[in-house]
Amino acid sequence: MAKRNLLPTIAAAIVLATGLSSATAAPRAEHPAGGAHVVSEERVGARLVDLTIRSPALGGQTATVRLLIPDSWAQRRHRDRWPVLYLLHGMGDDHTTWTANSDVEDLPALRDVLVVMPDAGEGGYYTNWWNFGAGGPPAWETFHLDELRTILERDYGAGTRRVVAGLSMGGFGAVSYAARRPGMFRAAAGYSGPVHLLHPRFLELFDTTDPAALVLWGDPVDQRHIWEAHDPYHLAARLRPVPVYLSSGDGTPGSLDPPGEPADPIEEFLNDLNHSLADRLRAAGVHVTTHFTTGTHSPPYWQRELHRSLPMLLAAL
Repeated sequence: MAKRNLLPTIAAAIVLATGLSSATAAPRAEHPAGGAHVVSEERVGARLVDLTIRSPALGGQTATVRLLIPDSWAQRRHRDRWPVLYLLHGMGDDHTTWTANSDVEDLPALRDVLVVMPDAGEGGYYTNWWNFGAGGPPAWETFHLDELRTILERDYGAGTRRVVAGLSMGGFGAVSYAARRPGMFRAAAGYSGPVHLLHPRFLELFDTTDPAALVLWGDPVDQRHIWEAHDPYHLAARLRPVPVYLSSGDGTPGSLDPPGEPADPIEEFLNDLNHSLADRLRAAGVHVTTHFTTGTHSPPYWQRELHRSLPMLLAAL
């Protein structure tokens, strides 16, 4: 997985990821309760199962979810319930990211945990899109936390003890989901995530002259309430019951970078956002653990941070 280019604008990345033109909104669609269903189930590794799910929340389109299953899952999935770790991917990636770029399959601590790695679109941002006030698909939060969760708990042995972690865009998703859905996750970890949406440096990346920038949450002035409702910084008080782990690098090459690696403005920018959220969480009385160090926006660091945060996550389970 290459470094993700969040610069110069997130709006451009959203257009690229979704095919939306700067003047086109996604069509509105109804989301009938219980309409999501598995259309295929494929064993892709010794402990890996890919589910293809057709989703009303995604406008009837399909999305793939990769499961890293416990050792005895095949024999016990219909009668036992396993604790669940959701691992969320970054912008431009998909459900294969964590197994392709980390050693998650080999971690002994996860042999009795159901690890859920869902697709979230190349630039879906773990959000039910505002779509210029029209709503409708893609509704990624509804897909992940309602449709997918129901399917996993009904048919795939998922229990109700859940934690969540993610990298980059998924780092935002992990902390935002934990704040937006109180009681759903017992702990959250974000690695190099854009975790303060209304931070001035994040807003610099949004070219609000391009309507494609507004499909997620609208205009940061006119629809500020929507931005605040998704921004972990403004939801800090909701995270008081939830242990939070935040990590980021300062953009200078570190011990896990190859020789000659240049400085990384992406990670330096995200480091500011993570420091800002960490200060806010501490002020709100949240139990937050941080690991701020050198390093760039790249997979070796996210694998390391998964290792470092896993004891906290599993203790919460």
